[in-house]
Amino acid sequence: MATVDARATVGELVAVRPSRSRVFERFGIDYCCGGKQPLEAACAARNLALDEVLAALAELDAGGRSDGDVDLTQMSLTALADHIEATHHAYLYRELPRLAALSAKVVGAHGERYPWVVEVDRVLAGLTAELQSHLGKEEQILFPLCRQLDAAAGPQRFHCGTVANPIRVMESEHDGAAEALAALGALTSGYTAPEDACNTFRALIDGLRELELDLHAHIHKENSVLFPAAVAREAELS
Repeated sequence: MATVDARATVGELVAVRPSRSRVFERFGIDYCCGGKQPLEAACAARNLALDEVLAALAELDAGGRSDGDVDLTQMSLTALADHIEATHHAYLYRELPRLAALSAKVVGAHGERYPWVVEVDRVLAGLTAELQSHLGKEEQILFPLCRQLDAAAGPQRFHCGTVANPIRVMESEHDGAAEALAALGALTSGYTAPEDACNTFRALIDGLRELELDLHAHIHKENSVLFPAAVAREAELS
């Protein structure tokens, strides 16, 4: 078993073995928007013992790969874009309306006793609106460019100049989504439901926790794998 290189970026480590994200989630290490940071620097920034994190990664790696623990860096641009749409975009289209409905019910029933749920509802509504616009841009503009680069045999001309331009926009919007997730986590005390919470309240909190985990994986696959590969492919063709 290969030893994890502490100088590798957090994003690179998860790209070749997605299950490592579980370790980073446990230690609070940002592997999506913060994926460009070397592991040793990420640990230092959070005052974490590097040896402890490396030991946790080694223990996980020793368990072998599961069927879904694929090396994302070996996927084509087309395959990865298709995977992100079928997995993460489909999840958001399905889950965001459900969470909005749960949130409205919780605000109506518990908003006076727990005023923070009103702010949760506001942040979630803003995040939902941003994500709906974001997914459309990816599906209609950026992902088709990635597929075009994948199939091309020579230099390509894009209406946006270069694929790096829409990528910068998407990365900036990812940062905004990460800020909204941080706000939701803080408002809910780390996604903890009140002791007397009803099932709808608990379902909302659980759904928000799952939303964060899925968006972390979603953003990581784009920022650390798809986007750098698209930029590299465009440079290769030119």
